Amino acid sequence: MTDTHTPTDAQSPEERRKLARRTVLAAGSVAVTAVGVGSAFAATDGATTAATGARAEASPSASEGACYTLTSELVEGPYYIDADKLRQDVTEDQEGIPLHLTLKVIDAETCKPLRNAAVDIWHCNASGVYSGYESSGSGGGGTPPTGPPPSGTPTDAPSGTPTDAPTGAPTGPPPGGGGGHQEPTDDTRYLRGTWHTDRHGQVTFKTVFPGWYQGRCVHIHVKVHVDGEWTDAGYEGGHTCHTGQLFFDEKSVLLSAGVEPYASNTTTRTTLDEDGIYPDNGHEGGLLYLKYNHHHIARGVRAHLTLGVEPDETNNG
Repeated sequence: MTDTHTPTDAQSPEERRKLARRTVLAAGSVAVTAVGVGSAFAATDGATTAATGARAEASPSASEGACYTLTSELVEGPYYIDADKLRQDVTEDQEGIPLHLTLKVIDAETCKPLRNAAVDIWHCNASGVYSGYESSGSGGGGTPPTGPPPSGTPTDAPSGTPTDAPTGAPTGPPPGGGGGHQEPTDDTRYLRGTWHTDRHGQVTFKTVFPGWYQGRCVHIHVKVHVDGEWTDAGYEGGHTCHTGQLFFDEKSVLLSAGVEPYASNTTTRTTLDEDGIYPDNGHEGGLLYLKYNHHHIARGVRAHLTLGVEPDETNNG
């Protein structure tokens, strides 16, 4: 029986050319598949490191011609402090799982990298506390009450219909870190920093895996500023073209929760699906690509994401 995948003398030259082309394309597909599988894993200290995310982003040199979806604009939150710490290592004395965060900033319309943009990041520590606002405790709205809940039925419950509506706006930040900006209450500045993007639009920070607090999933805040000027005093002028948040998948958070000091955080944790700010649109909404050893996440996590922004727009969050 003749193998239909092998050119024979009975086939015309045109048929043989078509068959040869199909063979080359098939071989190329196999090669591409092998590269894709290989890129999903990396070896770290002899162990397999899992890469999370639906797709792998291209390398800096290969991705410059690729277009990305505009990254979602999200709320700034109450704990932003203007760029006063120009640094890449924001860890200071905070304990936690080492986190190596790389962000690439591109113009979402032209797909070109934005050079010399100023990128801010800030997030809470493993206990859910933000620097500059330590008196607020964990959860934005203050330290949650401790001790068992009251039992029994209250004997002095109000009765009847209220005769007048309350007046005035509520004060203080709501649980979960929402609401307007709050002025800092102390001089601490750990887990905060600003640095510039390079010619590839990339910027890298050294920090720790964030913890959690009341009403919010694990996240990092981010801002991108353009058209300003770098001086000895910092980054001046320009405008904020992107305000967003970066998120972590549930698997990585669960693994971190088994490591100290995260394991000592007794605040009820909000999952990614339960979070009221995460837009539930994957990487477009700020979901990070992560690489870590799932048997030893305490060794460290590498995270990256491309932020597609509109440099001519102002988005203060």
